[in-house]
Amino acid sequence: MSPRPVRLGPRAAAAIALISLLGVMAFGWPLLADADAAVTSHAGDAPWLFAALLPLLVAVVVATVADSGMDAKAVAMLGVLAAVGAALRPLGAGTAGLEPMFFLMVLSGRVLGPGFGFVLGSVTMFASALLTGGVGPWMPFQMLSMAWFTMGAGLLPGSHRLRGRAELLLLAAYGFLGAFAYGAIMNLQGWPIVTGLGSGASFEPEAPVHENLLRFAVYYVTTSLGWDLGRAALTVVLTLTVGGPLLKALRRATRRASFEAQVTFEGPHRPLPGEPPHRTHVTYDVK
Repeated sequence: MSPRPVRLGPRAAAAIALISLLGVMAFGWPLLADADAAVTSHAGDAPWLFAALLPLLVAVVVATVADSGMDAKAVAMLGVLAAVGAALRPLGAGTAGLEPMFFLMVLSGRVLGPGFGFVLGSVTMFASALLTGGVGPWMPFQMLSMAWFTMGAGLLPGSHRLRGRAELLLLAAYGFLGAFAYGAIMNLQGWPIVTGLGSGASFEPEAPVHENLLRFAVYYVTTSLGWDLGRAALTVVLTLTVGGPLLKALRRATRRASFEAQVTFEGPHRPLPGEPPHRTHVTYDVK
């Protein structure tokens, strides 16, 4: 029996869409704002504004996902996975971008679905920041980027049919590409306010979007590409080597946690003389 992930209801989907839209605006506003706009003169304030808004929106997402099907057992699993992910992150911090938590996020999002993955990614990054002392205006951006990364794994195709080596290759490919995407997005949030860059890599408010994108590409290649390569390579290696047993363990834990709904069997009941016909309901827990 395949485990059922935490259900993503319409309100949870709407909350995730809202916070994602706000995140896209927070990451990409420098490319869209006019050079003489008031927001451009307050570039250094943007991370703090987003830092104030994101926790409120994450609370909305958690509440709506919980309302859609995160019972006590799902919350307990969320806490365990977030704690493990937060503990894994410092193991490679500062060492060529080797961050083993990424492969755990890929596998967890795959098994437990996009809604659970979104919350797991943000909570894990928040716990990691508290554990490592990495609290600052960049933390909300990290939380949202990891939430997107983990949610994306839950949106990959073939969740009920694809198994074995083919599934691991799919997850490894996603983890490889997603590691670079995470690094690029995180570079985008700090690039407009970084000073001292060369003319070919600095953000220019007066320049058109395509020129600033080229400048950002130069900035990313020269400052972050090598770091992200280490993260991507480690994610692939861990996914292909220990991903199979961990996927089975996560699916077994999901089944045993009984995220599935109860199954009700209805059978006919022979009424007594003068009694209207009705049905007998027998409910069984699916284990």
